Amino acid sequence: MVLQNYVELSDGVPARMHFYDHAIVRKTITDPTTGKPSARNALVFDCDQVNGQEVETKFSTMSEKLAGLFQPYLADKSYVNYEFVVTASGEGFRRTFTLQAIPKR
Repeated sequence: MVLQNYVELSDGVPARMHFYDHAIVRKTITDPTTGKPSARNALVFDCDQVNGQEVETKFSTMSEKLAGLFQPYLADKSYVNYEFVVTASGEGFRRTFTLQAIPKR
């Protein structure tokens, strides 16, 4: 992506990221099934490192499953002490995610 404002996951390709803040954001999207506008909550992380490169970008997900994997790190923002490897597989409603937390040195 030209602007790189958001981290985009490629199918089957792990992305290693470090986050320093997060928010739950209400977004209006075009529903892929109906084609109409629809409001959804998204978990949005501020990201300062992707695959070993210093960046200033966002990682956003509307996947309840992926957000649930991050849940233990959200309340106390302990995610700042980790790098996360996120891998997406599949597409649409069949997309799945794996998450690996690696303690930051």
